[in-house]
Amino acid sequence: MEFAVQMFELQVVSNTPMSGVTDVNVVAETLLVQIGYLPKGYDPKTGAATIRESVPYRLFMDYLMAYPSKAWTVEELAVLLETTKPTIYRHINKLKSMDLLEAMDVEFNEQIRKGYRIRFGDIVKAWSFTEANVTMAMENYRKTIMHFQELMSQKG
Repeated sequence: MEFAVQMFELQVVSNTPMSGVTDVNVVAETLLVQIGYLPKGYDPKTGAATIRESVPYRLFMDYLMAYPSKAWTVEELAVLLETTKPTIYRHINKLKSMDLLEAMDVEFNEQIRKGYRIRFGDIVKAWSFTEANVTMAMENYRKTIMHFQELMSQKG
């Protein structure tokens, strides 16, 4: 039996709202580690000395969040962040798997290319999609657990 799996991946950890923290970088760094975009204890493989100087952090903060309505091509992000297209794709795909980004056609070097931006140009609206995916995933886990229990009961 085959199952169609929609790629959605988010790390969910017990956390305290950071509403009392006023440093946007502290909030961003903590959140990005909590949701699994940046691994805990992230060690940049480049010349970046800190997480905040790293490609994934700068991609998110300096481009996607600084200009949430703008759709960025992988090519322009690779140039701006001085890295390779595969590196940009790796981080874009991670954000896409959390349902935070949307793809749209944009003009780049007089060609139509795929660009990426924060869904709806608004992180709060984008997050509502992430929450809906978490709810659906949890409901599906519950159904599987109930089915598993039923199968175990029948096994005797």
